[in-house]
Amino acid sequence: MGAGTTAAYDAHADWYNDFMSPAAGEYLRRVHATLADLLGPGTGVCLDVCCGTGAHAPAVAGLGWTPVGVDLSREQLRHGARHLPVAVADATALPVADGCLPAAVCVLASTDVPDYAKVVAEIARVLRPGGRFVHLGVHPCFVGAFADWGDAPRIVVDERYAERGHTFETWNPNGVRARVGGWQLPLADLLNAVTDAGLALVRTAEAGPGGIPDLFGFVAAKPAR
Repeated sequence: MGAGTTAAYDAHADWYNDFMSPAAGEYLRRVHATLADLLGPGTGVCLDVCCGTGAHAPAVAGLGWTPVGVDLSREQLRHGARHLPVAVADATALPVADGCLPAAVCVLASTDVPDYAKVVAEIARVLRPGGRFVHLGVHPCFVGAFADWGDAPRIVVDERYAERGHTFETWNPNGVRARVGGWQLPLADLLNAVTDAGLALVRTAEAGPGGIPDLFGFVAAKPAR
């Protein structure tokens, strides 16, 4: 996944494909249920931005959409091509014409790019008027180097929430962040990226185990002319 010049997931593509397989169980089911709730049924192309191994394409297709994926990681796209048409592309420079797509999604990738606001702006560019964008990612307030889930359901959050840099620090040495790291994206930055891109926030959603949400998502729309 990702944007920029480095495909951090190339070295971990096979591991990640197994990690995000249906065997991932409850977490993946929760991701896809939240994605379906926000995206809703539709027809036409839905661009899966930072599609990675294509783990979320079946959920998109199950709603009637035709998923097409882009990602910087060629190694992940080896797996992704089994699930949807794919292209190697930077998420901040999508190989798509202005205003032509009815829908786009970006799932579990916002912390994989150094400037997610640029990704959102690029998605806004390619959406047609009335088109929808669904973001679904780790919860910016409760998941990151600043949050310790080691004693769940008690989650300890510290002052690193405000740090926006890249880090490999994590409470879980066996998870994704220990392998590829992540960029922190505070909630205000995430929501401001939507309005700065000219999109209108329609609805938000949280999901998580034990009353503490580890997922945060929203659907935003490009204003109709």
